Amino acid sequence: MYIFVSRQTMKTFDIPTYYRSSIIGKVKSYRTANDHRKKDFSPTLLDFGVVKFHIPRHFGFCYGVENAIEISYKAIHENPDKRIFLLSQMIHNPGVNADLLNLGVRFLQDTEGQQLIPWTDLVKDDIVIIPAFGTTIDIENKLSSIGIQAETYNTTCPFVEKVWKRSKKLGEDKHTVIIHGKHQHEETRATFSHASVNAKSIVVKDLSETKLLAQYITGEKDISSFNVDFGHAISDGFNPNYDFDKIGVVNQTTMLASDTQEITDYLYSIYLSKYGEEIKAHFANTRDTLCYATNDNQTSTKALLDLDADIAIVIGGYNSSNTSHLAELLDQKFRTYFIKDETEISENGTLDYLNQHENQMKSEAVFVENLPNNIVISSGASCPDAVVDRVLQKILNFYNNPSTIESVLSNFNL
Repeated sequence: MYIFVSRQTMKTFDIPTYYRSSIIGKVKSYRTANDHRKKDFSPTLLDFGVVKFHIPRHFGFCYGVENAIEISYKAIHENPDKRIFLLSQMIHNPGVNADLLNLGVRFLQDTEGQQLIPWTDLVKDDIVIIPAFGTTIDIENKLSSIGIQAETYNTTCPFVEKVWKRSKKLGEDKHTVIIHGKHQHEETRATFSHASVNAKSIVVKDLSETKLLAQYITGEKDISSFNVDFGHAISDGFNPNYDFDKIGVVNQTTMLASDTQEITDYLYSIYLSKYGEEIKAHFANTRDTLCYATNDNQTSTKALLDLDADIAIVIGGYNSSNTSHLAELLDQKFRTYFIKDETEISENGTLDYLNQHENQMKSEAVFVENLPNNIVISSGASCPDAVVDRVLQKILNFYNNPSTIESVLSNFNL
């Protein structure tokens, strides 16, 4: 194990040594030491002569992920003679989840919430780890009824819990909570569950759905078809005749901050037109629900768009929402390859990647002829920096006589 210092809070985390990064870790330490207040979002250049890598100011492990990894390994260390279960994937990274499975941890559900191990198989002495996304109140109650103290190893990200608390406050003030998220995503299911206890709640996935919702709010669309459009995404007893009088928008913390803001701004314009000067009584200010780690990563990624680069490579789990959004941002300008780790770069220079437009795996000869000279490289919040190191090192093997890693890193001595 080794001590990892979170960039967000300077809290130290005890996580496995093999997640340590000798390349990216040194660069991040250098940038942090020279920019304590995180005012500089400019990219970092790693110049190997024959190829240049451009990496964002912020990327990789966030506070919530570091915290979840530490707690999960603590659970394994403290309970060698007990069965240990995760509700589902602890984070959306295949390598980290594989490590836990190899240590004997078992998953109770898949990422869609489908049961893999029946609840009836659990006993009160079992250890159950709550993932970083949190879980629903129904599942919390199930575990409690069995006698399992899930709070002992609850890795729910505090920034996810912050959204829950804000939703509760909105409900206490009689606001309906509009959740910007992917309806089937684990975090959205958890947030929806906790919000619904205190407030009428509804999930919208994007601006297009928000515009459809607005037609019901304004009365432009007859409510007879409301359940057809939104019945899958509303809390029990939701009544569109009354429940849009007061609203507040919160977000699944891994969505694009700019998209959440766009949705909020659009709904604000609708309510301003409807209520005029009385809008404050009907529309809550919920800017405080944006996760600043996600925001920092996305802001840093946008700074990369000012560069001239040949390709971009984004590393992380294919079911990782925050990683997919980083790839989406970079794809606005660069030919972008979304890969899970270095194993998707073959020895002959072919790269296997997820094409998000078609939602299927593709293969392309990226490092065969006409090698790219400038490469943007980044990773999602659940991807260890050590994986980025291995991707970078594997790419360097395709180039003749690159500068040594040691010489490049000498520019980042503290």
